[in-house]
Amino acid sequence: MAWYPKLVGIPLKAQRFHTAACRYKARTGAEHLWLKRHLRDPFVKAAKVESYRCRSAFKLLEMNEKHHILRPGLRVLDCGAAPGAWSQVAVQRVNATGADSSSPVGYVLGVDLLHIFPLEGATFLCPADVTDPKTCQRILELLPRRRADVILSDMAPNATGIRDLDHERLISLCLTLVDMAVDILHPGGTLLCKTWAGSKSQLLQKRLTREFQNTKVVKPEASRKESSEVYLLATQYRGGKGSMEQ
Repeated sequence: MAWYPKLVGIPLKAQRFHTAACRYKARTGAEHLWLKRHLRDPFVKAAKVESYRCRSAFKLLEMNEKHHILRPGLRVLDCGAAPGAWSQVAVQRVNATGADSSSPVGYVLGVDLLHIFPLEGATFLCPADVTDPKTCQRILELLPRRRADVILSDMAPNATGIRDLDHERLISLCLTLVDMAVDILHPGGTLLCKTWAGSKSQLLQKRLTREFQNTKVVKPEASRKESSEVYLLATQYRGGKGSMEQ
């Protein structure tokens, strides 16, 4: 059964954020095709209706609905958080604003090289490079009890247009997050990271299998079919014991 964005859910106040209006003197055929597809995209339209900052919110909404990644009271680290759509979903699902007085209050920390406009219920560390040890130290200082229960990553390197190189760079970013997990992720925690399918994917999957009890590949319907984008969901973190067993 097809999964479509549900235009219900927790109401959000309209968020003000920057959208870059791209003006071209003359668009190429590829640019026209992208714009046409973008304007017809049901997830783009749904994001506007629900006041999400971009369509990627529906990827996390779908994955969370199917795999129960987020729940009230959890501490979430959102890597590559700009423009803030995944943080919006996380704030809702972990009850970071305390809107539901009968549920535990969670915490959301977003990190990105780009500026992120403020969001109620979230703390943003930006501009900041998540691969920089100084950023990791600051993350620990900001996280309650210096630990996250969930690490989310929708980050990707700036594309060079060379498919294999871009793939390898993204795998390297994901492996950096796995390395960071020993200091940041609570035992039993979850890591969800975006990757692009390619020759190095197995390397990342093997590493996750050592570090987590369960791993799976997830392709949400909000992820465009023609894209090589997939998500790796790893649950029940072993607390660094997998690295020691190498």
